[in-house]
Amino acid sequence: MPYSSLAARMAAAVTFFVFAIGPAGTPAQTVPDAGLPAAEATVQSARDYRIRQGDQVALTVFGEATLTPPTPLRVLQGGSIAVPLAGNVSVGGLTTSEASEAVARKLRKYLRDPKVTIAVVSVGPVEALVLGNVKVPGKYTLPPPARLTDVLAAAGGLGPTDGDFPDARLEYPDGTTGTASLQKLLHDGDTASNAAIASGETIYVPSPTLLTVEVVGAVDKPGDVAVHQGDDVAMAIARAGTATQQQADLNHVTVTRSASGGGKTVLTVNLYEVLKNGDTSHDVVMQKGDVVYVPSSPKHMNPGDILFGISNLIPRI
Repeated sequence: MPYSSLAARMAAAVTFFVFAIGPAGTPAQTVPDAGLPAAEATVQSARDYRIRQGDQVALTVFGEATLTPPTPLRVLQGGSIAVPLAGNVSVGGLTTSEASEAVARKLRKYLRDPKVTIAVVSVGPVEALVLGNVKVPGKYTLPPPARLTDVLAAAGGLGPTDGDFPDARLEYPDGTTGTASLQKLLHDGDTASNAAIASGETIYVPSPTLLTVEVVGAVDKPGDVAVHQGDDVAMAIARAGTATQQQADLNHVTVTRSASGGGKTVLTVNLYEVLKNGDTSHDVVMQKGDVVYVPSSPKHMNPGDILFGISNLIPRI
């Protein structure tokens, strides 16, 4: 069989092969299965594995011993490898067959018909930056394959939340962005939302948005209180405290709001009816800088039951 035909067959057979043994007989880094499917747990079984920063790859140029490095090449930051004669070749994000062809294209400037194979010898660690509402923000190095839950656990878990979990924002190494629903992942147990994390990725977990409003009148602690975005008058009053001895008149609660043109708008809320009927559509959602006034009720009224209900709506911040 002619050498060129034999070399082509060898190249086709080896292109997708991933060495199980590293240089000088040293076992290559293995990927812990962590209960994942076999195709994801090992690079050997993943023909569509895409090379990434930190991986070590073996480069072979058939018939060209001087162009075949004796030791694996490390994929540098930015996804390139240093190939003899060809210089830096970008292989990050490519499969082994695509990377082999990328190197061959570079070498065609110097060789008539180079036969090139690239194989992943060792999978590099995953480096991810975790920011926002986690207990210990920072940069973490994790063994591959890494998932969103892995980086959240490394950062100590989520910080304080109120209501549904937010969507995590993901910034990928190429600058594109995406989102992952933490509500589906952590509350609903939807493993499809457990996104794979690439090395160089940034994960941002938004914190609950807090607004400062002022609550005055017949409440326990008049003054500024912090409420979350979307909270209504009932929540603001609950955070200010509602002791029954205050004799609050919940039928005539007012909200004074600054208008964009510099004026003031006064809204009246019959909070007694809102709470009595459970119809929150007639409540007012708080905005930053709102002033809530709870007047005192006539002495013959006894709003104690409603006040007790307000005080137990939510835990205080």
